[in-house]
Amino acid sequence: MGLQCGIVGLPNVGKSTLFSAISSNKAEAANYPFCTIEPNVGVVTVPDNRLTILESLVNPQRVLPTVIEFVDIAGLVKGASQGAGLGNKFLANIREVDAIIHVVRCFADDNIVHVEGRVNPVSDKEIIDFELQLKDLESIDKKIQKVERSAKAGDAKARAQLAILLQYKKTLEEGKSARTVQGLDAEAKFDAVGDLCLLTDKPVIYVANVDENSIQAGTNEYVEQLREAVAIEGAEIIVVCAAVEAQISEIEEEEERQMFLEEYGLTESGLSKLIRASYALLNLITYFTAGVKEVRAWTIQKGWKAPQAAGVIHTDFERGFIRAEVIRFADYEQYKSEAACKEAGKMGVEGKEYVVNDGDIMHFRFNV
Repeated sequence: MGLQCGIVGLPNVGKSTLFSAISSNKAEAANYPFCTIEPNVGVVTVPDNRLTILESLVNPQRVLPTVIEFVDIAGLVKGASQGAGLGNKFLANIREVDAIIHVVRCFADDNIVHVEGRVNPVSDKEIIDFELQLKDLESIDKKIQKVERSAKAGDAKARAQLAILLQYKKTLEEGKSARTVQGLDAEAKFDAVGDLCLLTDKPVIYVANVDENSIQAGTNEYVEQLREAVAIEGAEIIVVCAAVEAQISEIEEEEERQMFLEEYGLTESGLSKLIRASYALLNLITYFTAGVKEVRAWTIQKGWKAPQAAGVIHTDFERGFIRAEVIRFADYEQYKSEAACKEAGKMGVEGKEYVVNDGDIMHFRFNV
């Protein structure tokens, strides 16, 4: 399954610099608003040391990691919900992503213009929240108009939808995002708002973009202001320095890269932190297929059963699923081969109700 994260933020907060650093594509970075007019899409390999281990054990013809798409979306300004700046284009692009990576400027630099004329991470966050909430409120109001007449006429389904829509309307009017609405039945929620692709219902990670001095400390006064502001959301904040990430992206040798990270007191790059946070946010895990032709990683939702996991390879695998042969990664690493795992009784034969675990090495049997 493909995973797409949209990188958003006010102009000149460092999101295009961050995108350029973590992506195989290079977005134009310029010191003025709207230098990114069309969304830039970069396909980024998900680092996973387990693939390296499997490659050494299986010696396959090729290795295919799983990937994440990062989409750098044009900067947002006040009034975007009414079409200001590149507002409508920006909002349409957000609707298509799985998760939002909200980059917030947490550094002072007189040489880099701030669109609002000051550095205030909490205000920056609220500007984008407000514009997205207004657009969602517009969508909710339109849907209410559609179902209200049927609800008043006694249509039970319409009444149920209306009750949920009114709950979302109240939440948005209070200045809260749609994702804060809790306690709804999943199916009922989907019936009411599933077709609206609400912008503020998408899961979000906040990226605090700091200067080089602050990255060593892991925080600064701006980061702490932002952390306090998002505490009620339970959202994660990833602290990065886009300028440092840009330097890391230019280093090809792994040993040199690690030395560079150590100079800043870092154990991993911002990209690695973002990927790990994105997987956790979207409740994703990885399983593997391993053979002499190919070792490959596959991304699925945590909690998926074996037939669903097989379906990401090909729909025929799910439709004609018979069984799955499963080896835990730790066992494969210990016994060094599929044959040795099988001989040691470490290969499980699982049916349709088997829930796939992160790191499972799977072989599917099917018939169509």
